[in-house]
Amino acid sequence: MHDESLAYAGLAQDHQQEHKHIDKRSLSYIVRSGVAGGFAGCAAKTVVGPLDRVKILFQTSNPQFAKYTGSWLGLFRALRDINQAEGVRGLFRGHSATLLRIFPYAGIKFLAYEQIRNILIPNKAMETPSRRFASGSLAGLTSVFFTYPLEVIRVRMAFETKKSSKASLTKTCRRIYFEQPPGPLVAVNNNGHGSSPAATVSEVVHKVAPRSGLSNFYRGFSSTLLGMIPYAGMSFLTHDAIGDLFRLPQLAPYTIMRGSKDAAITTERGTNTKRAQLTAPAQLAAGAIAGLVSQTSSYPLEVIRRRMQIGGAVGDGRRAGIVETATRIFVERGFKGFFVGLTIGYLKTVPMTATSFYVYERGKWIFGI
Repeated sequence: MHDESLAYAGLAQDHQQEHKHIDKRSLSYIVRSGVAGGFAGCAAKTVVGPLDRVKILFQTSNPQFAKYTGSWLGLFRALRDINQAEGVRGLFRGHSATLLRIFPYAGIKFLAYEQIRNILIPNKAMETPSRRFASGSLAGLTSVFFTYPLEVIRVRMAFETKKSSKASLTKTCRRIYFEQPPGPLVAVNNNGHGSSPAATVSEVVHKVAPRSGLSNFYRGFSSTLLGMIPYAGMSFLTHDAIGDLFRLPQLAPYTIMRGSKDAAITTERGTNTKRAQLTAPAQLAAGAIAGLVSQTSSYPLEVIRRRMQIGGAVGDGRRAGIVETATRIFVERGFKGFFVGLTIGYLKTVPMTATSFYVYERGKWIFGI
């Protein structure tokens, strides 16, 4: 009789755990999900710091490293050259700005995804691929709005290769802030005196357009927004889809942690499902595949964005738009120019995205959310 009572008590406890109420709009949930996302982003970026530095040098066509693009061997030679010239610290140049940016970026991204997903997918019946994609895209756009200036600083610090530049965080910020576009066009008309119409228009634009200041920290912002839609959308969509695949009954014995199972949860918007925890290899694999898919779908726009971000550090400093930058890349290298450094991108994306999702999912588990 005593054993039977214990059995019923155990069943009651399991039933209580499976039907748990979670208030996703509470301050506690928001803080914990944001912190878990921030740590996940920092861990992921630290793992791939050296590869990120080389990828930026390749994407921005840095003259000292252009000869290494297009091959795996070139990647390792570039890493060797940086290490010989600047030491290990050179491999992580710009990493302080990366961590400063990635903690709020990843924190906001994962936090926004949880909140937006809770709105768009209040129950299991509404969990469609399009809603998953929309949740991821909107979360990515939200995080970019708040953290883009830090991304520009990071890229500029990583782009510098000269020892004399000593690209500290403060110095890089000041340099970007005070950069100015070239002066207006000076020309005369057919009579040899007075301003031509082209010069007049150039002078007006020069007076109206911002010459320096905070606007310099948003170079390439439009292309970033366009690129974030497929990147974040496909990343979360693929991760969740692979997670569903790994949780199928045929694969569950090999991919689900022992003692973990799906549980019904109630939120302020209805009843949903808290999915069983994947094992470490399965979680890492889901994140890696998500990174490969998202990187491929958004890479051309990422190349355009990098070129726009370093516009003030090369050439005459003139700000080029998306179309002009894309045209310049195509003229220089053809269609392949939009995929320069993609092999490094894959090499970087696999461990980065895998680490990010793994640390985030484990962080949510530790924080009890």
